[in-house]
Amino acid sequence: QVQLVESGGGLVQAGGSLRLSCAASGRTFSSYTMGWFRQAPGKEREFVAAISWSGGSTYYADSVKGRFTISRDSAKNTVYLQMNSLKPEDTAVYYCAGRRGSWSTRPILYDYWGQGTQVTVSS
Repeated sequence: QVQLVESGGGLVQAGGSLRLSCAASGRTFSSYTMGWFRQAPGKEREFVAAISWSGGSTYYADSVKGRFTISRDSAKNTVYLQMNSLKPEDTAVYYCAGRRGSWSTRPILYDYWGQGTQVTVSS
């Protein structure tokens, strides 16, 4: 069993930066592929980024490529999402998620979810 808790969200002006953290409990965290998703009001949950269990491979949605960076620190059981050059369209609740197996853009394939953290980007 893995429990995930996100933090680091907030209000930022367009062009600014935020770093989200996802703290995981559970001894098997290091064996999980981890992902970040986001959901804006009235929209479906969408894939943002994922990182392999080893941290050696990362994957990004086209909309965030070059601006966001996902990373993990297995010693701290934590996954990060560094978000730079933020845009108003990045406004959403951001969730971290974990799954056994390879990465996926499909939320339904992730086994564990955090409660989410709000990111608001003002223009």
